Amino acid sequence: MLFPVNLLRVVSGFKSHLAALILPVACCRLKIIGVLALAALLSACSAVKLGYNQLPALAFFYLNGYADFTEAQSLQVKSELTRLHTWHRQTQLPAYADLLDKLQTVLQGNITPAQVCAVWPDVRRQLLAVPSQAEPAVAALALSLQPEQLQHMQRKFARGNADYRKDFIDAAPAAIRARRYEQATSRADMLYGPLDEQQLRRIGQLVDQTGLNAPLVYAERLRRQQDALQTLRAISAANSTANTAAAQTQLRALLDRTLASPEPAYRSYIDKNTQDGCRAVAELHNSTTDAQRRKAMRVVRGYAVDLRTLAGQGDGA
Repeated sequence: MLFPVNLLRVVSGFKSHLAALILPVACCRLKIIGVLALAALLSACSAVKLGYNQLPALAFFYLNGYADFTEAQSLQVKSELTRLHTWHRQTQLPAYADLLDKLQTVLQGNITPAQVCAVWPDVRRQLLAVPSQAEPAVAALALSLQPEQLQHMQRKFARGNADYRKDFIDAAPAAIRARRYEQATSRADMLYGPLDEQQLRRIGQLVDQTGLNAPLVYAERLRRQQDALQTLRAISAANSTANTAAAQTQLRALLDRTLASPEPAYRSYIDKNTQDGCRAVAELHNSTTDAQRRKAMRVVRGYAVDLRTLAGQGDGA
């Protein structure tokens, strides 16, 4: 795909990364992100300052949709989300802003696909700090999950799978292509401003060259869901705080299998899409005018300022 963007918005993605830990769901979509995609994703959050302060409530609503928490679990999850939000504000937002500072220098000139892909290790390190911080609380929660809650989760998965089949497998190829093209152009527009006809035409060509293997992605989606359910069933069956360390080990292994699929065909597909995405991002950036690059630098600088402002606010802000 042109812009590998399933990193879930870096900042607003806090909600999804919590979900990936407390219920191993959203982390299934962690993928590579390019230099320019990082800024584009941030710009996709039209109300970063307002939305970030509401993330604990939004995250709880999202998680509860999967697990249907009991009253006791709800109190536990809300408390942990508040704690994580404070930690994230104080330690992670400044680090995100530092990454954006580095982008401003990169955006001044032409870039190579290797430079685009080189951003990922820093981004990945920051994102994986959330699972590490939440791991003990996640393990405790997993030990308390009941069979009916896991059944609820399975039904939630099934509804999402039906939506995926509708949008990416059963839909007409032209409709799928149009959706991918619209996503790519809108993200580029957020960063650079209006694109010219030649740039838009090239984006269309790049979308066609970086194909979506929806059946393969769907098969991996099902594998991850079953893996998550089996892992959670095994943990909840232990049902003893004495097994917390073992639960953490199992959850860590699940996260590893999510980030690096055991399926060779899927790993090869992701590797190719990553390289294609980095090449496409570099090619688009190198086609931009001086005015478009100045616009991109202003966007990135503005979000770095916003993140530092948020980092300096208290949770009651």
